[in-house]
Amino acid sequence: MNVVTRLLSPASGVRVLDHADLDEALELLSRDPIDNAFIGARVEAAGLDPWQLGGEMWGHASGGRLTSLCFSGANLVPINATSEAVRAFADRARKQGRRCSSIVGPREAALELWNHLAPHWQPAREVRPNQPVMALREPSPSVAPDFRVRPVHPAQLDVLMPACVAMFTEEVGVSPVAADGGRMYRQRVAELVNAGRAFAWIEGGEVVFKAEIGAVTRAVCQIQGVWVSPKFRGRRISEGGMAAVVEYALRDFAPVVSLYVNDFNVPARASYHRVGFREVSEFASVLF
Repeated sequence: MNVVTRLLSPASGVRVLDHADLDEALELLSRDPIDNAFIGARVEAAGLDPWQLGGEMWGHASGGRLTSLCFSGANLVPINATSEAVRAFADRARKQGRRCSSIVGPREAALELWNHLAPHWQPAREVRPNQPVMALREPSPSVAPDFRVRPVHPAQLDVLMPACVAMFTEEVGVSPVAADGGRMYRQRVAELVNAGRAFAWIEGGEVVFKAEIGAVTRAVCQIQGVWVSPKFRGRRISEGGMAAVVEYALRDFAPVVSLYVNDFNVPARASYHRVGFREVSEFASVLF
């Protein structure tokens, strides 16, 4: 059986990848390590086994070579996806029905995927078409790290959780504790804490600032969950806090630090610029 036959299904030109495809998948992910950090981290850690990966990795081939990927799990994420591949991924997603809570990824491919699926799926709760992806290799010397921001100790998990829930609810528009009482979300936060990837300034038993490193690959790590307590907003606390998280990230995790942010969040974008982040690409998200 040749490579093309093995990769393609007659119906859609898409196949669920397996361990035999790992090297090709990693090579594709490495072409844009910043945009692909979230999925790249999962594949580096878990391979392509759906149970370990938390979803299926779909592949699309051209000329006998794997050219495009799409992760199908809690998120639907196109990767290095050509228009032909996006149509094929949309066809497979349409046939299986919506299983994801969002479509997210490089702007053009994510919005094209949604354009194909919108007539067949329920209306999106929100479409965020412009989300700048930002990255840095060295923080700005003009912003001093505020090392009141420290790695969160496992004993501080109960203090951290209300801030995490507040951040998620503000950012996504729904509470992460609604479905199962928050057990899965708490488990995820605990994993980040135990890995030394959750950071916070905690004072008087309350979180003033927090952020996590949500994804780590050999090439890049991605900051997520940046939040300042409403009582402390407007004081530019996020700048020193982010500078501290960047210092930890560059020292302990990867040579490049990235994040993505909503274009309408002007204060956050200005803060990240002052810390040294620069826009390198653009994402889009479709939330259900």
